[in-house]
Amino acid sequence: MKIVSTNVFVGPNVWASFPVIRHVIDLGALEDWPSAKIGSDYIDALVAALPGLAEHGCSYREPGGFIRRLREDEGTWLGHVLEHCAIEVQNAAGTEVTFGRTRGTGVPGQYNMVYAYRQRDVGLEAGKLAMRLLMHLLPPAIRQQVEYDFDSDFDWEDELRSFVLRAQRKEFGPSTGSLVKAAVDRDIPWIRLNEGSLVQFGHGKYQQRIQATITSETKHIAVEISCDKEDTHNLLNDLGLPVPQQRMVYSASEAVRAARRIGHPVVIKPLDANHGRGVSINLNTDEEVEAGFAEAKEHSRSRAILVESFVTGFDHRMLVVNNKLVAVAKRVPGHVVGDGTHTISELVDIVNQDPRRGIGHEKVLTMLEIDNQAKRLIDEAGLTTDSVLPDGEVFYLRSTANLSTGGTAIDLTDVVHPDNRDMAERAIMAVGLDVGGVDFLIDDITESYKDIGGAIVEVNAAPGFRMHVAPSEGQPRDVSGAVIDMLFPPGRQTRIPIAAITGTNGKTTTSRMLAHIMKAGGKIVGMTSTDGVYVDGKLSVKGDMTGPKSAQIVLRDPAVDFAVMETARGGLVRSGLGYQRSNVAACLNVSADHLGLGGIETVEELAVVKRVVVESATETAVLNADDINCLKMADYADVDSIFYVTLNAAHSLVKEHIKTGGKAIVLEQGMNGDMLTIYDKGLHMPVLWSHLMPSTLEGKAMHNVQNAMFAAAMAYSFGVDLDNIRHGLRTFDTSYFQAPGRTNVFDEHPFKVILDYAHNPAAFGVMADMVERMDVAGRRMVVVSVPGDRRDQDVADAARILAGHFDRYICKADDNRRGRGEDEIPQMLRRELIANGVSEDAITVIPDEVSAVATALEMAEPGDLLMIFGDDSPRCWKQIIYFNAANQKKAAAEPAAQTVPVPFEEMFEADQALVRDERGVRLARDVSENAD
Repeated sequence: MKIVSTNVFVGPNVWASFPVIRHVIDLGALEDWPSAKIGSDYIDALVAALPGLAEHGCSYREPGGFIRRLREDEGTWLGHVLEHCAIEVQNAAGTEVTFGRTRGTGVPGQYNMVYAYRQRDVGLEAGKLAMRLLMHLLPPAIRQQVEYDFDSDFDWEDELRSFVLRAQRKEFGPSTGSLVKAAVDRDIPWIRLNEGSLVQFGHGKYQQRIQATITSETKHIAVEISCDKEDTHNLLNDLGLPVPQQRMVYSASEAVRAARRIGHPVVIKPLDANHGRGVSINLNTDEEVEAGFAEAKEHSRSRAILVESFVTGFDHRMLVVNNKLVAVAKRVPGHVVGDGTHTISELVDIVNQDPRRGIGHEKVLTMLEIDNQAKRLIDEAGLTTDSVLPDGEVFYLRSTANLSTGGTAIDLTDVVHPDNRDMAERAIMAVGLDVGGVDFLIDDITESYKDIGGAIVEVNAAPGFRMHVAPSEGQPRDVSGAVIDMLFPPGRQTRIPIAAITGTNGKTTTSRMLAHIMKAGGKIVGMTSTDGVYVDGKLSVKGDMTGPKSAQIVLRDPAVDFAVMETARGGLVRSGLGYQRSNVAACLNVSADHLGLGGIETVEELAVVKRVVVESATETAVLNADDINCLKMADYADVDSIFYVTLNAAHSLVKEHIKTGGKAIVLEQGMNGDMLTIYDKGLHMPVLWSHLMPSTLEGKAMHNVQNAMFAAAMAYSFGVDLDNIRHGLRTFDTSYFQAPGRTNVFDEHPFKVILDYAHNPAAFGVMADMVERMDVAGRRMVVVSVPGDRRDQDVADAARILAGHFDRYICKADDNRRGRGEDEIPQMLRRELIANGVSEDAITVIPDEVSAVATALEMAEPGDLLMIFGDDSPRCWKQIIYFNAANQKKAAAEPAAQTVPVPFEEMFEADQALVRDERGVRLARDVSENAD
C-alpha cells in the first residue's frame, strides 16, 4: 500500500465544504485482502491500538458501525480502514475531526481516500502514521506478499506519544482554540497567520487579531507593566488594593536579608517569568531562601528576583475581560490522595487513568509526573515514591497550581463575593489590560478580603483560558465569547463583501470590469487575477494569482473593503477555495480547457470543479443561461436569488424566470443597437448600449459584451446603482494599461494589431467571431499557438475553429513547451489547418514566439488586421508598440529615406530614443489620462 499523490484542500472543494486531505492510495497486493479476510486478530489489534475506532459509526451511523464493517462478510478494504485510522489518530491527539470518504478512482486497486483535518502538518502526519500502523499489524504471511519498508523497531505507543506531542506544537493551544471556536460560533471568519497562536478574525478592514489571549486592543504598556512584577505591585499597592510585602533583590544574600525584614515564611519568584516557573513558596529558613533564589534565577531573563511575604489561602484565578469579571477558578496543585494501600507512584498512575487527563494540552487535564520538583517535595516530606499514604491524606506534587503541571480547577464564578469581584476588576483596570488574570490568594472566595484577608500575588497578561472553559469541577464559562464580543460588539461588521468569478474564458476581464465599477464607487478593492493581486488598482503581487493563497492575501490586507476573487480551475483542483464563502458568485462559461489534467477528463467533470465557486455563494449566483453546464449549477446554489445572463432575448427559461420576478440581464436588440437590460421583480431597466462601452470595440467584441453583462449583474447584486454601473462600463476599456493581454488594440501602425491571451478553442472562437465582425480593408492575419499540455484533440479543435477566418496563419509555440517537442504544436496546427481547407501557402511555422511576432509585424501591410495570441503578453506588447519605432523617427526627418525593419532585440537598447519618440510621448499621455 502506498500513497500515489496528495492534495491538501484549504477550503471548500469537490469533496467537502471544509478543509480535507485527499490521498490517492494504491493498495497493490492488499487489494486481495479485505479486513475480515486478514483475520479477527488483525482487527482486534487495530482496535486495541486505537480504541476510539469503536465509536465510529461509518455507514451504519451508530457507534460500533465501523467495527461491524470490518468484520462482516469479507470486511472492508484497507483504503477505507486507513481513512478511519487517519481520523482517529488525530482524535487521539485532541484534534476532533469526523469526516472521511473513500471511493475508487476507476483504476483497479486505487482509491481516493479523503479525510478532514484542522492543521495541515498534523493531518498529513496522521495519515502516514495510520498507514504505518496498518502495515505493521499485518500477519507475517501477508507481509511477504507486499512491497513495504517494515521497521522492526516500530513501537506504536512511543510513535503515538511522539505524534501527540508534535501535534500539540502545531495545533492551537486551549486558549487560542477556544477563541477560534467562539468566533466560529458567532460566524466570524478566521485566518491563522503563523504556525503559532497568531490569528486574524474578520476580513480586510474589519479584522482584529489575537496572539494567544493578547488581542489587537491590548495595550503594549499594559503588558509591560504586568510583566514587571515590581511595577504591578507598586501600582496596586498605591491604589490600596491588597498585595503582599515585596522586595527586589539581585543576590542570594540580599534575598536572605529581605526575607528576614519581611518575615518568614516568604515566596521567591523571578521578576519576569510566568506560568509558575521558578516560583518557590513557604520558605522558612535562610537555606530554603538561598535554594529558592537559585531556582528563580534559572528562569529569569533578567537578574532581578522578587522576595515577598507568603500569603496563605487557596489560589484563585480571576479572569477579567473588558473590565468585567467573567470567571473565577480555584486552582489546586497536582496531588494524590492516599488510600492506605497504594504507593505514591501507584497513586500517580491511578490518577493518570482519568480519561480527562492527557499529554500536555491534549485534554482537559494534564497527566501528573514525578519529576524533579515532585521528588524534591517528596524528599522534604521525608517520603519516597514507594511510600504508602494513609487513607484520605492529600499529598501535593507541585507547589504551584498551574494546570500545565497537573493541577485541577474548580469553577467558583457564581459564588465570588462582590468585594472580591470589584477588587479584581479594579486591579486589571489599573494595569490597563483588556484581558487579564488576577492571581488571588484567599481562604474563602465567598467572603470579602476586607474581612478575612487575602492578597493579589500576580496580574497576568495573556492569561490561560483552559481552567475556565473546561474546569475539573463546576460549570464551564464562555470566557472566549466575552473576548470575541469585546472585539466585535453587536452590529459591527466582520466580513468584507466577496465577489467570486470562475469560468473557462473571460474571468480576468470580468474581474477587472467589476473591480473598476466598485473602485469608481469609492471601494478599496482587492482583486486576484491571472495577472496578479491588485489592491486599490495597484499591482501588489505579480503572476498567476487565482488560487487560495492569493485570496488569503486579499482577505488579510487591512485596507481592503471589497474583494473580487478570480478563481481558476488549477487552484480549485489542487487546494480548493481560499475563502469559506462569497456573497455573489458567477460562472461565465464552461468549455474544453485543461482536460486530461488533474484527473479532469470531461467538460462535465470540469463543471463540477467550477461549481464549487457557485456553491460558496450565500446571496446571489450569476449564471450563463446560454451555457447548459452553467445552467445546471442553479440546482446546487444555496442562495437568495439566481441572476441569469443571456445574449438571447428569446431565451425561454430566462423569460419564465423574469415572469416570476427573477433577476436577469438580457442583451436586447433595437434599431440603434444592442441594449444591456436588467430585469428584477418585474422591472425592466435599460443599462447601456453595447457599442458605447470601449471594451466592446463598438459592440463587435461580443465576448466583452457578455463579460460586461456579468460585471453589471454582479455590481447590481451588491446594491450598486445603475448610474454607477453605467459610468464604470463606459470608462473601462481594454487598453494594455487596464487589461493587459485582453483584446488590446494598437492603431498606431498603418495596420491594426490586436493582442489577446486566448489559449483554448472556445476563446479562439469568440476572437475569430469578433474579427469577422470588424471592417478590414486588407488581410486578416493571425499568430497562434496552443499550450503544450493540452490534448491533441484541443489542438485540432483550435485549428478547425480558426480555419477560414484569416488569410495568413503564423503557427508558433509557447516559451514553455510543457513536454512537447520544439516545433510539435505549430506543426500540429499546420496539419490541422490544412485538413480544414487552409492553403499551405497561407501557413508559416515559426516556433519561437519573438520571431513569430516580429515576422508577422513585418509581413503586415497598410489596412491589414493582425491578431496575436500571445503567451508572454508584456513582451508581445513591447514588440507591437516599438515595432519600427527608430525607423519611423528617421523617416519623419528624411521622408525620402527607405524604411528598414529594425530587429526587436535592438529596440531594448534604444530606450532613450524611444522615450523622445513623439508616438511614445502620446502613448504615455493616454496612459496618464486613463489612470486619472
